[in-house]
Amino acid sequence: MELFRKKDSRFYWYDFKVRGKRYRGSTKETNKKRAGRIAALRFSQAIEGTGLLDRKAPSLQELSTRFRGWVESAGLASKTRKYYANGWRLLSSTSIVGMCLDHITKDHVEVLRFGGSAANVNCALRTLRRMLHKGEEWNLLIKVPKFKLWPEHGRKLRLDDDAEEKLLTAAKSCNWKPEMFELFMALTLIGCCICASSSLHDAQ
Repeated sequence: MELFRKKDSRFYWYDFKVRGKRYRGSTKETNKKRAGRIAALRFSQAIEGTGLLDRKAPSLQELSTRFRGWVESAGLASKTRKYYANGWRLLSSTSIVGMCLDHITKDHVEVLRFGGSAANVNCALRTLRRMLHKGEEWNLLIKVPKFKLWPEHGRKLRLDDDAEEKLLTAAKSCNWKPEMFELFMALTLIGCCICASSSLHDAQ
């Protein structure tokens, strides 16, 4: 069995024959030791006639049908089902939906763009991660690419009596009119409520 690197790829590739049939593909690994383990697993699967080597991996779109069926039948909480449904809604308009599962890499995921907040982006990324891990569990791909979620920054300032007093002092030093200060406080409280609601939703 040969393990090598192609000029146009940063991954190690395997190349071997079993019963006269040639098997060649990417290990999706840049580390030679880990690539060797993947290649050995592929070779073992070819010998035993099991695994993924003799069939084409489905696309993410094709996987979504089975995944959504699993979400509905697995006894998940209603909020979890809605979360994955929203995640798939976001993913379904991206360029990776038509890609085979074993072709999706970290690089493909990192260039995905979604509208909205970081929490919205992470909804899509968490759903993608769960889908790929289910695909791995169902023996549809060997290795799930690792990718990071976006950082979510919540409001850390609590508007207590002390904070309000400091704001009032600052407003007086700026010669704010009372009505302007009241408007500012109202908008600040609205912002706190929105942030708290968003944080609660993310936690759920």
